[in-house]
Amino acid sequence: MRIGRRQYPRRGPLRPDYENPAVMTGEITDVREPFEVPAIARGAVAAYRVVRRSDHKVRLVDHGMGESMDRRNFLTGAAAVVGGTVAFTPLRAPAANADAASSRLALPVPPQPTAFGATGRDFPKVCGNLGNQNHSTLRRIDRGNVRHLGGAWHTNLEGGSTSARSQQSTIVAQDGVLYVQTGQQNVFAVDGRTGEVKWKTNVGSQQTNMRGVGLGEGLVFTTSGANIVYALDQRTGAVVWQRELLIAGEGDPTCDPQEGQCGGNRGGLAGAIVYFDGLIYVGTEGSTAGARGRAYALDARTGEIAWTFWGPPGPGEYGNDTWEGDTWKTGGAVCWIHPAIDPELGLVYWTFGNPYPRTNGSTRGGTNLFANCLVAIDAKTGKRRWHFQSVHHDIWDFDNVMAPVLIDLRIGHRTRKVVVYGSKVGMFYILDRETGKGVHGITERPVPQEPRQKTWPTQPFPGGEPFVHQSPSFHDTTRPVPYYPTGEIFTPFWDDATILFPGAGGGADWSYMSFSPHTGFVYVGYGLVNSSYSNTNGGRVNTARPLGEYFSGGIVAVDPRTNKPVWRKEGEWSLAHGNGILTTAGRVMFQGGPDGVLHAMDDATGRDLWSWQCGAGVHTSPVSYEIDGEQYIAVFAGGSWLPYPDIPKGDHLWAFKLNGKVGPAPAPTPPSKRNQIRTAAVAGADAGDTVTLGRIWDAAAGAPGGEENTVAQNAMSPQHMTVPVGTEVTFVNPAGNEHSHGAASFFEHAFNSGRLKPGESYKHRFTKRGEYFYNDPVFPQSTGKIVVQ
Repeated sequence: MRIGRRQYPRRGPLRPDYENPAVMTGEITDVREPFEVPAIARGAVAAYRVVRRSDHKVRLVDHGMGESMDRRNFLTGAAAVVGGTVAFTPLRAPAANADAASSRLALPVPPQPTAFGATGRDFPKVCGNLGNQNHSTLRRIDRGNVRHLGGAWHTNLEGGSTSARSQQSTIVAQDGVLYVQTGQQNVFAVDGRTGEVKWKTNVGSQQTNMRGVGLGEGLVFTTSGANIVYALDQRTGAVVWQRELLIAGEGDPTCDPQEGQCGGNRGGLAGAIVYFDGLIYVGTEGSTAGARGRAYALDARTGEIAWTFWGPPGPGEYGNDTWEGDTWKTGGAVCWIHPAIDPELGLVYWTFGNPYPRTNGSTRGGTNLFANCLVAIDAKTGKRRWHFQSVHHDIWDFDNVMAPVLIDLRIGHRTRKVVVYGSKVGMFYILDRETGKGVHGITERPVPQEPRQKTWPTQPFPGGEPFVHQSPSFHDTTRPVPYYPTGEIFTPFWDDATILFPGAGGGADWSYMSFSPHTGFVYVGYGLVNSSYSNTNGGRVNTARPLGEYFSGGIVAVDPRTNKPVWRKEGEWSLAHGNGILTTAGRVMFQGGPDGVLHAMDDATGRDLWSWQCGAGVHTSPVSYEIDGEQYIAVFAGGSWLPYPDIPKGDHLWAFKLNGKVGPAPAPTPPSKRNQIRTAAVAGADAGDTVTLGRIWDAAAGAPGGEENTVAQNAMSPQHMTVPVGTEVTFVNPAGNEHSHGAASFFEHAFNSGRLKPGESYKHRFTKRGEYFYNDPVFPQSTGKIVVQ
């Protein structure tokens, strides 16, 4: 083999690794690096680095994976410099190590259906194409040059507002124009080259989550907080038609209120709108209020309802007998994230949420279809073709509502059409798109029972491995707050609030996934966030996220051929609530976080390549588009409220390009990584430097309440107290209480009163500044905080 001016002997041919086009293997002696070899797997010439082994065999790794990458990062072991030479250990990438430079890619990937639609110059719908693959075919921005990205332009859509509104609308791009909504109920068309607003249309004042518009037939489709669907002229923003849904009192045109089919609460419209072949698809929310979920298809030209699919089926409909009595009338099962569509099969794949009541199953015996289901619905008629229920008779808020991803995979020698489903439970169910059967098998396993909850005896577990652990861990932020009962997934509960992981904010929740045909991986952001639930009877308060617990999360790449994680990258932020992932043909993946930072990463390893401060939390998915051969990355950064209530808010619309000149935004105050107590602080002096246990603070009277409370989260008076350093604080269980109480510091373990009988007290002097959470060892959901200043 000839390289430059020197002849290098070769003992064997160089062979491409067809599972990783960035790698070639062979036997070469006396080589230097970097050097060039024919990249057979890619049909081009590329620079390669050498991973040398003592047996003269080498592994050649594409230099384009990142020219600044340290050699250590090509290996799972360290590189040792001995006598001026570098000795490398063999390359072995463990499944859970994002620092390994070359993971085993899930290749080959068959061509994806052209009917899904292609992204490239345009990014015409939320998640890119009808299969929700969230992948761009643009490749000008790649791993080698992404560090040169800069702001092309920046626009504050709402005049720089930092209001408490959640901004969850992902951009769509067509013909150089970006379309995006704000929580303030405005829809914008923005010039993709300059950031200039071309038009702005207001659709009301009743605010709600806005997650993305649909485009089709020259129209822009949007929902509003008043439950009205609008069709706007794509050129001018003028209203072409509007259709009110979920009409209070009378229900929908297909709803008979005398039969109760309108549910106990009308709910709201939710999710991005999807356009396909003359119809638009619109979902609903409101399961926590007893709304009866439904999925709509409307005529895109007129707004007339083409069909309605009910989450809880009515009398005579398939699945109605899975609800006890008339509980289907207020059954929840809402579809609050947009569906995927397979045009070749004529099917819409929609995910439906948890039943109502959310954590009390005592009145709604049965499996409760179609709650916690992925349903394949005929796109034209609204008829069910098949369904798969991932959680039977849910009492854990494991609704698995997410945008399902459609993929064609090669498993063995067979091409399979699959749909990837699942989120909060921390594992994917990979199902055949035609039949709903598990590609890797589904096993119904016995789970612990609580007869008062009418729990179902088994739950389905997919073949493969979960992508997060399945119970609280003392090794990460799922370390449980002390004194709570704890359990693994599907542990039942009754009166006692019980900490579980994955929780309602753990696992993957609703962040948009991405599938890259260049790696074969499915990528998703996840949260390491516990939940704790009781049955809510007798005034009990669900501690969906126990006060004082810590939050974090990460990204995981899963091989859908095996349904097993390939690598994970754990970080400081939960990435499960709208923090969507975009992959590109340039082999770069993009994702933003609650701190406002947008990251670019190597899609093979998760290695950071570039970052940018956007000025507010990024709880939307980045997109890519092209104008006159110039590739842009764009994202809307406006913040959200889960799982961190103090995520920085804003209205920042960004576009980036290579060598862009606009600088980053000032860094906002990041969210607290701990689930904070939000009640107003009371000065210790105003409470006599005393915390009264088992009582709720009466803010109007400036004193503890007069009655004992054993079920609330705030039965500490005051719950939030500030004192100067050196203060001695008394914790007292008043004589009028009937039960023992206490105050135990966690996780700092600064003090512990033990159990105090009525009339007993305990004192502790605070000698160090800081924030001290504590809870009641007897009634652990009751949590307080003392801030020492």
